[in-house]
Amino acid sequence: MHQDIVTTSLDLCKRCYSCIRECPAKAIRVMGGQAVVLQERCIACGNCVKVCSQGAKKIHSQTDAVLEYVLPYSKTVAIVAPSFAASFPEDYKKIPSALRKLGFEHVIETAFGADLISNLYFSEFENDNNQTIISSSCPAVCNYIQKYFIELVPNLAKIVSPMIALGRYIKENMGKDYKVVFIGPCVAKKDEFIQDEVIGAIDSVLTFSEVKEMFETKNINFDQLEPSSFDPPFAYLGKTFPLAGGLLKTTNISDDILEKEIIIVEGKSKVLEFIDDLANNKIHAKFIDILFCEGCISGPAIDSDLNYYARKQKVIDYIKENVHSINKKVWNSNIYNSRNLDLTRTFEPKNQRRPVPSETEIKNILASLNKYSERDELNCGSCGYPTCREFAINIGKNLAEKEMCLNYLIDQLETAYEDLRTTQEQLHSAEKLASIGQLAAGVAHEINNPLGTIMLYASLLKKTLEKQASCSNSDEDLNLIINEANRCKNIVSNLLNFARQGKLSSVKFPLSSLLRKILKTIEMDPRFSGINTVFIDYTNDMLVEGDKDQLEQVFINLIGNASESMEETERKELKLEISQNHEYIITQISDTGAGIPRENYSKVFTPFFTTKKMGRGTGLGLAITYGIVKMHKGEIGFNSELGRGTTFTVKIPVRLTSDN
Repeated sequence: MHQDIVTTSLDLCKRCYSCIRECPAKAIRVMGGQAVVLQERCIACGNCVKVCSQGAKKIHSQTDAVLEYVLPYSKTVAIVAPSFAASFPEDYKKIPSALRKLGFEHVIETAFGADLISNLYFSEFENDNNQTIISSSCPAVCNYIQKYFIELVPNLAKIVSPMIALGRYIKENMGKDYKVVFIGPCVAKKDEFIQDEVIGAIDSVLTFSEVKEMFETKNINFDQLEPSSFDPPFAYLGKTFPLAGGLLKTTNISDDILEKEIIIVEGKSKVLEFIDDLANNKIHAKFIDILFCEGCISGPAIDSDLNYYARKQKVIDYIKENVHSINKKVWNSNIYNSRNLDLTRTFEPKNQRRPVPSETEIKNILASLNKYSERDELNCGSCGYPTCREFAINIGKNLAEKEMCLNYLIDQLETAYEDLRTTQEQLHSAEKLASIGQLAAGVAHEINNPLGTIMLYASLLKKTLEKQASCSNSDEDLNLIINEANRCKNIVSNLLNFARQGKLSSVKFPLSSLLRKILKTIEMDPRFSGINTVFIDYTNDMLVEGDKDQLEQVFINLIGNASESMEETERKELKLEISQNHEYIITQISDTGAGIPRENYSKVFTPFFTTKKMGRGTGLGLAITYGIVKMHKGEIGFNSELGRGTTFTVKIPVRLTSDN
């Protein structure tokens, strides 16, 4: 029989990882941004419920089942955990009355179940075998050992808990047709009563919190109730069970720590450390009384605002008020008459341990979190694990995910923000290029025809004047008109290129050969005499797929700009380096020119922006270059240092994608 005892309300989970930090079984992992309980690993200790400030961890409620299917039944018994005085500090004397008002026929103290099993523990302790005995009354501890320390399963005392003991007693003595409901502070009891080894002793389990809800639903007002006693059988020293060492008090076993035969352990952190040491043979003792909580008065569903010491005092006050009023003869008779009642059980391994990843795997996981050395391991605990290494191990066990690391998330966010900023800039540039492209196409169309007419008639006029042997001044003026008109024609040609609609005439060709051809042209240009050119090719004439004419224009622009930038520098070196990876052919064009001022970085690819002298440039070259590279699904960027030069890097895909 299986029931999800603790679950996550996904709409309330805020990804704080407190539950992961506090879960002793590492039974919680983040899935899709929510801390989800892994039911097969959960030991139902309820720690995650206690630490969740958002109320996102929910305990399986049985209030509806009890109200609808148990209380309407006439034969009902409520058995109340002895820590009830800590949960109802002002009204604990009225609890039997309130439960009868709720509809229970009998209200009995679970503490009598502790009295029933006391002799069995005493017998276990008196046994001469050398095996360490671990008390089995705390179901969370039993679950933890069964799932994660299976080598200690044989050490668990084969004795039922007080809850199961009293349930079996009631079914045996009052009738199997009685419905028995346990009420207490423990979440793990909801898991225990449905386990195959003890099934049938208890019919339902309610927490103190659930009972308070039921009192409110049924409008039960404690001010209108009178104090009353529990029904028999009455408990004796079993009342001390919720306190640390209470089991030993019940069994009259001495807990003198000097004897080194008995150890009392309580509290999650101490329990985890102790069980680990016990499994590694670092501890040797005859008997171990162990509770996941600091006594049952600190159970996850105790539902009390009192601190630990105030809760303890309330339970002690209740014990002192009642323990001496017990009729010892009747009590002894009840215990003796139950000597043949089966109060034993077995425990089976339910191994949930996962193999620890190898050291290589751990290092690889840490590296994926940008942690390459111990100095990178912050051990901040924000992920819910005490150390980065422990976090990496649990990632390897598939119990955690990288996004739980705050430092990693910040790095990812910074990268994502940078990518977004770059994308926004590219989008802005693309929009600007598109709008300017439309304008350029219109302007070019409108002025191209009159420009042709000017050039035609200027040429005709020049020829006429030449025949008439006119003065040289007129000839110079006409040459100026023709040259300026030619310059306008070039500008129009560039505008038309800029306004192209992304059509590529794709062919395969060696990019290195194209670059050598352009470089040779530069070397032959008298304007660039004195420039030392260096060409380094690592591609072995590898073919690239693209529009050869347009790519030629790209590199003519870049190489020409690089050459012009060195006109006024003493050291003139133009370096082309071409290499490849599995995706791109990468060309780097470096010069020793003046460099680009930082304030101009964002304007470099902007249309009509130029730092060249008047008449030397239109400011369209790099804008056109940028557009062509992007049409090829490539990348272009630069690094520059004032007074030392600039390097432009162009990445062209080896193969064009199908959408080109």
